[in-house]
Amino acid sequence: MCSEHIPAGEMTSQLGIRPDDVSVRGSRFTEPTVIPVSHSWKIVCREPELRVDEQIAHVLDRLRLRTGRTAELVPRLAADGGGAVLHVVRYFNDTDQDQPETSDAANPFGWHLDRNVLYFLITVGAKLDVDEYDMALDEDTK
Repeated sequence: MCSEHIPAGEMTSQLGIRPDDVSVRGSRFTEPTVIPVSHSWKIVCREPELRVDEQIAHVLDRLRLRTGRTAELVPRLAADGGGAVLHVVRYFNDTDQDQPETSDAANPFGWHLDRNVLYFLITVGAKLDVDEYDMALDEDTK
């Protein structure tokens, strides 16, 4: 969740759950001048052995008990250009990351959102943002 005016501490207070990560507006850049960024409040799952849909389920399992509180907070955040977003970020061919050593590792391709996930996103007024990056070296850079 993010907001230009509501700090992460206030989001935590309203939701009644501690985030995994927060940022404070204006804290990322200080030179030449402070460039405002949003306050942000995040629940994350960075377990690479899980499929994307399993990671999403892990995050939403923590938030579902706060669906009503989240649905009350999101319109306040959205009023100043903020809101709630489920970010999905995947990196393929990332040679800097540990790779699974077994052949029975989860297939990273393909994932789905079940009705419960869609219902949660709609109920709280959240957006879905998916980014996928191919980290393989380009033939021209070899």
